[in-house]
Amino acid sequence: MKKGSLRLRLFAAGAASIVVALTVAGGGLLLLFERHVERRVVAELETDLRQLIGGLALGANGALEVARPPAEPLFDTPLSGSYWQITPLGGGPLLRSRSLWDTVLALPQDDLTPGQEHLHDLLGPGGAMLLAAERSVRLPASLGGVQIRAVVAVDRSVVTTAARAFATDLLPALGLLALILAAAAWVQVTVGLRPLDAVRRRLAAVREGRMPRLGNDFPDEVRPLALEVDTLLDAQEAAMMRARARAADLAHGLKTPLTVLATTAEDLRARGDAAIADEINGVADGMRRHVERELARARVSHATRSAVLQPVAPVIGQVVGVLRRTPRGQELDWAVDAPASVAAAVDPQDMAEMLGNLAENAVKWAQTQVTVTAVAAPDGCVVAVEDDGPGIAEDDMPVALARGGRLDESRPGTGLGLAIVTDLVEAYGGALALGRSGLGGLHAAIRLPLRH
Repeated sequence: MKKGSLRLRLFAAGAASIVVALTVAGGGLLLLFERHVERRVVAELETDLRQLIGGLALGANGALEVARPPAEPLFDTPLSGSYWQITPLGGGPLLRSRSLWDTVLALPQDDLTPGQEHLHDLLGPGGAMLLAAERSVRLPASLGGVQIRAVVAVDRSVVTTAARAFATDLLPALGLLALILAAAAWVQVTVGLRPLDAVRRRLAAVREGRMPRLGNDFPDEVRPLALEVDTLLDAQEAAMMRARARAADLAHGLKTPLTVLATTAEDLRARGDAAIADEINGVADGMRRHVERELARARVSHATRSAVLQPVAPVIGQVVGVLRRTPRGQELDWAVDAPASVAAAVDPQDMAEMLGNLAENAVKWAQTQVTVTAVAAPDGCVVAVEDDGPGIAEDDMPVALARGGRLDESRPGTGLGLAIVTDLVEAYGGALALGRSGLGGLHAAIRLPLRH
């Protein structure tokens, strides 16, 4: 994909959104998990705190002691991370777990009412941060009736370690989910852009002559675009038809004056004014050349690129049929080989003009025979016209192809025929090739494409 690809842009935006969403989701899940672990730890601390307070008793010497300590064995392991401590508020010995060793927990200055419970962050042994659950309790008279502050604490690393382990397990899962979502985003972008790709393919089909218009069987979001393109194609075709009509009107409008000039020149020649007749013929011939040149330009500039693929045999038959009925054509032997399967994406009128120019040239120069053939090629077809006339020398072929180039001024013509054929066939993506015919004369072949 190129840098300016719409598919790449959409996929990049989707991938960035996925990364952002999964990052936020991962952070949120980690925070929720950490809070869940903390709540579970607090619940355990509250259970241990109840067990600690419930296990208080008076010793043989009348001093307060913990007769039934909490069942957690870590309270008996020095610096294990689990601690408890009981502080009498009215004075008396401080009770603490063996795990505290020689450390005393510094409780905050809270004004707790009896029975009230608080959660604290305390500094423990070695400066470790502890999560502590504290309760203020007034003991019954049987236990001396004093008020105590009982606290049970655990190292916060328990929570952070669990959260870190959860994150370690979560990251691969999020990575796999990111890959799945990226693949889904790619599929979504591909499916979403498929209508645009269909527009591109149909535009190519219209340009190559395989479809007349795009049609309207597109999703709602793309249908207006297709309709606008079809409207533009309709307008372009209408403009082309108007241009061709104007060109035809120009040809018909000048045909009569040119005929009158030619007749007048012959009358003058008959009366002995050959010089004036030659001058008028020159002017008329120049006008005819300009008219044919402009008509050719109009045909080339508006040559349709949306011609439908169709057989060339009917056009060949039409052109040859007309030329056979001319006085010169009746004197020649015609051989036509054009299978019905040979086709090209060329407008029939343009095809008739190209073939007509080549065939008229062959009729003009042939001695006894003219051959027209059409054969299929890998990318289209080749239509060739051959004659048994004098042909054209290889060095003179560029002159023959030039607009207005004439090798023999004694024969009638404007010298525009081969140049017009070249312009038309190149407008369709084809080519004109000249060579020596097996009959001895000129071999003129036009290669026409299946599509543009």
